[in-house]
Amino acid sequence: MMRLSSLMCMSILALPALPATAAAAAPAPAAIAAGDTVIHAGALLDRPGRAARGASTIIVRAGRIAAVLDGLIPPPPGVQLIDLSTRHVLPGLIDSHVHLGSDRAGNEGLLAGFTENRELAALEAYWNARKTVAAGFTTVRNLGDAGATLALREAIARGWVDGPRIVDAGASISATAGHMDDRLGVRDEFAEHMPHGHLCDGAEDCRRAVRQQVGRGADVIKIATTGGVNSRIGAGLGAQLFDDEVKALIDTAHMYGKKVAVHAHGNDGILLALRHGADSIEHGTMLDDQTVALMRKTGAYYVPTLSTVNGYIERLAANPGAYSPEVRAKIEWRIGITGKSLEKAVPAGVRIAFGTDAGVSKHGRNADEFELMVKHGMTPMAAIEAATVNAADLLGLSAEIGTIEPGKSADLIAVDGDPVADVKRLKAVGFVMRAGRVLKGE
Repeated sequence: MMRLSSLMCMSILALPALPATAAAAAPAPAAIAAGDTVIHAGALLDRPGRAARGASTIIVRAGRIAAVLDGLIPPPPGVQLIDLSTRHVLPGLIDSHVHLGSDRAGNEGLLAGFTENRELAALEAYWNARKTVAAGFTTVRNLGDAGATLALREAIARGWVDGPRIVDAGASISATAGHMDDRLGVRDEFAEHMPHGHLCDGAEDCRRAVRQQVGRGADVIKIATTGGVNSRIGAGLGAQLFDDEVKALIDTAHMYGKKVAVHAHGNDGILLALRHGADSIEHGTMLDDQTVALMRKTGAYYVPTLSTVNGYIERLAANPGAYSPEVRAKIEWRIGITGKSLEKAVPAGVRIAFGTDAGVSKHGRNADEFELMVKHGMTPMAAIEAATVNAADLLGLSAEIGTIEPGKSADLIAVDGDPVADVKRLKAVGFVMRAGRVLKGE
């Protein structure tokens, strides 16, 4: 046996060495077919969280990634080439928390709800969606509006209009007088005509509210366990649902296979949601060591939505009376505390997904969130991973988006300069492709 082994080793050593260029040889021309699109990338961050590749060739076929090859492979005659060889290419970005219906908040938003018709609201949602996808966000999770975005989701999916892929929550759910009660601050004779079927009181009623959104076609369920900054009521930011109500909401959603995104500022409302299996905590403004540890244990995602402060600051600068006094007081608090929870969550290893709360902040300015995430403890790579790999996982779409790999949707963007070295590069996306369609750029 020893002699046989020695002979085998000698035979292997005697084999002629392969040419040094063989490993880097170009693929056979048949790898690129008629009708394909070939993209040349100067640098490719195909899997955020890992080091970027150098010059690369991406083959797009029927809206999907067919292959990713090292080097700049020239396409055969007649095949479309998109030359991004001077740019950094990465997956289309994902915003896990938007409200496409409007970015007119405060008193302006309240007035628009009374004076503008639903058809105009639908067009406003489309306008905001176009701004969002032009900023490089090819997928969004829309967490609550009056219903126009459910229709927009379908129109985009059918190819009738261009925009980001939309994961939609329908109408968000809270208790009466909770964060989602649009009747707050409205005269009694008008309040009864405001939509309120998405509100619930008591466990049975909360089950009904979830089933109503499932029946409307919601992809995800959004609930509010605490008060909100923009609620037109001075009821604080602590818990506003009872334990049995939160359990009923989350259990019912999970029974239908829907994930649950939980609006929660106060720590008591965050704990309520985590104890009953929340899939993500939105805002999480008052995380403490206990809630951070529970997030690690349950695997729930944290969606910080730091950009809200930009929207508040800009509106108040333009109009100091933009918000009612009870809301203005909560805004001042939010501006002062924003980012502190993220500073606790990052070193503790909490899973973080990118989300802006655009609608409170301005649509099309979603990438401002990256700078704030880095300011409050994340590396640029971790922030990009939160907006790609992690967000795709949170939305249940990891098989479809989040990385540039064969078989996935051809969602990709390009920027000048390295976003891992300077995350602000993502504020100026020059090229956007979604599902193989160029929506911005060459």
